[in-house]
Amino acid sequence: MIEGGKRTRGFNYESTENEPVISVITIVYNRVEDLSKTFDSVFSQSYSNIEYVVVDGGSTDGSLDLIKAYDDKLAYWRSEPDNGLYDAMNKALSLATGDYVWFMNAGDLIYNTDTASKMIAQKGRSADIYFGETLMFDENGKEYGLRSEVTTQKLPKTLNWKSLQRGMVVCHQSILVRRSIAPNYILGHPYSADIDWVIKCLKKADQIHNTNMILSRYLMGGFSKKNLKKSLLDRYQILQRHYGFIPNLWNHAIIVLRAVFSSAKY
Repeated sequence: MIEGGKRTRGFNYESTENEPVISVITIVYNRVEDLSKTFDSVFSQSYSNIEYVVVDGGSTDGSLDLIKAYDDKLAYWRSEPDNGLYDAMNKALSLATGDYVWFMNAGDLIYNTDTASKMIAQKGRSADIYFGETLMFDENGKEYGLRSEVTTQKLPKTLNWKSLQRGMVVCHQSILVRRSIAPNYILGHPYSADIDWVIKCLKKADQIHNTNMILSRYLMGGFSKKNLKKSLLDRYQILQRHYGFIPNLWNHAIIVLRAVFSSAKY
């Protein structure tokens, strides 16, 4: 295990009512070019109270060298082998110390330089969850529009745990959760542990705030999309656990039909 960052030298971020600490978390493994773009996005934020935590899975492509090059800007980083994405995300949760956690993995971007500042100015530390829209783009930088416009998943005005009965209506990169209510990701569900995590967070939250903002730019082509059939089965098991057998049977039939017949590509 190799580690570094400002925390290892005794520096810690301090929270205030109007400027809570946001723990931005990036998980990476052998994606140096994408990581560089994500770094630029986070480091350019005008909001100063960002604790940036990076967990690397033991990269060999130059990602670790890039992380070391930004040692003086990162709050904390660690590089060691892990047991997959959600194991790494659990590790990152245990390393975060901020009021909120915000996952921004390699290739994903915060929407604009003032996004965090404008978002936190709305509610300070009073909200349990902040959420918003997502702009979709590809590896060439081409933008395709908001997630609610180019996919079958529409972001509701009011979000609660029942909103996810037919899938992930809010992008993982566009939801910030109070760290004290954020559980670990369940292992053994490699395609849908994220939707389980969001549902659990929403169940625990008292104040869920719609920012009415675009919070992130999401790099399309994720792991679940490349394994659609397995992802649908994994999601079925997760949703049944939360919503019950009969409702989930009906809802998942709609999910499958929507995936098969929708003209949306993303």
